[in-house]
Amino acid sequence: MKKLFAGGLFVMGVASLPVGISPGQSPAPPVHDYSNDPRQVTLRDFFRRWACPAEHYSTTFIEAADVYDLDWRLLPSISFVESTGGKEARNNNIFGWDSGQARFPSPAAGIHEVGYRLSHSELYRAKSLDRLLITYNPNPDYVQLVKSVMRRIHPTSRMAAISAQFSKNRTPM
Repeated sequence: MKKLFAGGLFVMGVASLPVGISPGQSPAPPVHDYSNDPRQVTLRDFFRRWACPAEHYSTTFIEAADVYDLDWRLLPSISFVESTGGKEARNNNIFGWDSGQARFPSPAAGIHEVGYRLSHSELYRAKSLDRLLITYNPNPDYVQLVKSVMRRIHPTSRMAAISAQFSKNRTPM
């Protein structure tokens, strides 16, 4: 070994391959103040009207929608359809993920995990809302049921424009 150093023949290196990571392994996104975001207020009021435990995660739903570029009403609507906004959830699984068998450390972790999957998984990514929902649950009435809840939360266009403006102007805490 001494001769290898002296002769300059010593080579050292490390090879690595890219590895996919889940939201739990990635750094946390910057924290923003969503308290004045009209989407958060609307969502909190919707869940409160139905006495849903998911009311406490209204901000988390909005954060996940922004981070994963999803319609801000999608994740809350799925949770409402699948577990009545957390009333019927087991193991912090408010989405019925993996036929209700998935376990999450907290509802917030579940919101981010499901949001990440809907945004990045080959199964869901780049699909229209209808195709994404058919993949999520092939029940023939599921698409219309989730979309109906989305409309009950808010009809869309006006809130989308206000929210887009808010997202551009929000400041880190």
